[in-house]
Amino acid sequence: MASQMITGARIWDATGNPAFAGDVLVEGNHVRAISRIPGQLRREGSEVIDGTGMTLMPGMVEGHAHLSFEAVAATEDLITPPPEEQVFAAARGAKALLDAGFTSAYGASEAKLRLAVAVRNEVNAGRLPGPRIRAGSLEISVTGAMGDESRLHNPRPGGPAMIVDGPEEMRKAVRLACREGCDNIKLDVSGDPFYPNTPGHTTPMSFEEIRMAVQTAHAYGRKVNAHTRSVEGSKHCIRAGVDGLFHCEYADEELLDMMEAAKERIFVVPTVSLFHTIMHGEAARSGLTPEVGGYMGLQDLLEESAKTHTALRKRGVRHLIGGDYGFAWSRQGTNARDLKFFVDYYGYTPEAALICATNYGGLAMRAQGDLGTIAEGALADLLLVAGNPLEDVTMMTDANRLVMIMKDGAIYKNTTGAAQNRAAA
Repeated sequence: MASQMITGARIWDATGNPAFAGDVLVEGNHVRAISRIPGQLRREGSEVIDGTGMTLMPGMVEGHAHLSFEAVAATEDLITPPPEEQVFAAARGAKALLDAGFTSAYGASEAKLRLAVAVRNEVNAGRLPGPRIRAGSLEISVTGAMGDESRLHNPRPGGPAMIVDGPEEMRKAVRLACREGCDNIKLDVSGDPFYPNTPGHTTPMSFEEIRMAVQTAHAYGRKVNAHTRSVEGSKHCIRAGVDGLFHCEYADEELLDMMEAAKERIFVVPTVSLFHTIMHGEAARSGLTPEVGGYMGLQDLLEESAKTHTALRKRGVRHLIGGDYGFAWSRQGTNARDLKFFVDYYGYTPEAALICATNYGGLAMRAQGDLGTIAEGALADLLLVAGNPLEDVTMMTDANRLVMIMKDGAIYKNTTGAAQNRAAA
């Protein structure tokens, strides 16, 4: 059995305990032993990786993955490409995440139903580089809501959402997604500022439809995630048993209480990056200037997001990082920007933001609790970082700082020798 020993690193285990100097032994795909005294573990037969002066931490989890979204600037970029070509975009998206230190991807939705399924299967077979993947489905929406691009004179079957009306059509759509291998089912519960006829505070999808989706998916052992910006939509999701809630800008006291009561069951993903980048001029080349964003009400959504998710943080609701990356102005691989957004918008400390990216993400991926921390018996998804991200989370956006990336006990990247040489120079 292959083994590696990381020696002399500052070990941050993502459990809330202080970082400590020590060694970690990996055997197979699990952490075999941890020593808080460097040099105490036997090194014979192990590949030794010198982590002196670096931080060893768990791999990060992207909590709102759109693997097949590659520099998307319009809905047509999702609908028009054929799946035979779009699957390569999804494969490139998976590699970009792993290159950026994301060893897991919790799927939101994809441009076609089986894109993430196909990439997940190839990654699991060892034929493509990529993170652990919970494959997201095509979005499921209702007539006239987000994702419904059809008009009477111009029907648009096939994307970017499956359109259903009523619980029985929902049951069939969810069963179809489960049959095709999706791990996560995505519902478009609320409206969205990109769809003027159904803005973010509206709730086109009914409670009965949401409940049917949850009952059906859970019967297959799958999870349900929801695009929900409206107060009513988020309350529907909590009552129906939805597992992951995306966005959630608008809230009242009752909703905050409901989310706190469900905090051991749900995960919430604010996805602040999409609107932040637009309102700070990063999408201007795509025609989405801050002025256009103002007309769309994005500044109001950012302000509501800050209020709601700061309150949820204080109530102990578990957040995941993930900001709708994959657009032309927020590319795949830049996902770690969310860490600083969590600090700036929601009042997280750098360490607490990193816990959202590791510990909580691991629990969303696997309820077994063996992912997202450094502990004996845990799965060996590890990063060795040149520096201390507990003091400055922005370094996590610099791929050169990620000198070792390990997923499932296998070393994907190791430039520790070069990093040590730079430090000694």
